[in-house]
Amino acid sequence: MRHNKKINHLGRTHSHREAMLSNMAVSLIKHKRIFTTLAKAKELRKYVEPLITKSKEDTTHSRRVVFQNLRDKYAVTELFADISQKIGERPGGYTRIIKTGNRLGDNASMCFIELVDYNELMLKDKKAPAKAKTRRSRKKSDAATDNVPVPKAAAPAKKTAIETPPVEKTAKDKKAVKETAEVKEVVATEEVKEVAATVEVQEEAAKEEVQEIAEVVEVQEAVETEPVEQVVSETEIEETPTSETPETEETK
Repeated sequence: MRHNKKINHLGRTHSHREAMLSNMAVSLIKHKRIFTTLAKAKELRKYVEPLITKSKEDTTHSRRVVFQNLRDKYAVTELFADISQKIGERPGGYTRIIKTGNRLGDNASMCFIELVDYNELMLKDKKAPAKAKTRRSRKKSDAATDNVPVPKAAAPAKKTAIETPPVEKTAKDKKAVKETAEVKEVVATEEVKEVAATVEVQEEAAKEEVQEIAEVVEVQEAVETEPVEQVVSETEIEETPTSETPETEETK
């Protein structure tokens, strides 16, 4: 009979159980979440949370105590450098157990055990109600101000305050409209000048192109007339010897 004995031996000896919990604690510190059975997760929570509390005081003694349990220098540095800063304001309850159902085969109840401050989805859900409270307080303050009775004598003062600003606004608006119109006129004149300048440049370029074309045409005509004169001279030269040949034969 194990009356009033709260330690769950998990079917292991003392040395085996201590080594298993140490390895599970190292995995939880490195990966921030592990998947295990519900009985092991409950025992791991008792084992690892005192070590996380010890990491809030970054001293040589506390580091030696934690290293004596974990036997992993990388997990110790992760615990004192990162995790201790993130859970510094939390007074306890550093882990969360989420049940996932029973395991096929032996029907053991399974769960996730994770560090609370590293689950971003759960932290966002907790921040939403805080905003709702601030909105409710504002609504209450607005309702309180609305229920205050307004004296009748103050009503005409509000009308005068409402009527006077539009006159100043209209005068300012007129000035602004005049200034914008003047600016538009200046811009339009500048645009017209730019267009005229571009047209003049285009006309000059067109005139230059026409002159170049006329010069090219004159050169082509001169080239075409030269071969005709050469052909005429060659025909004359060929005809002269044929006329001389019969005279020479008669003389002979």
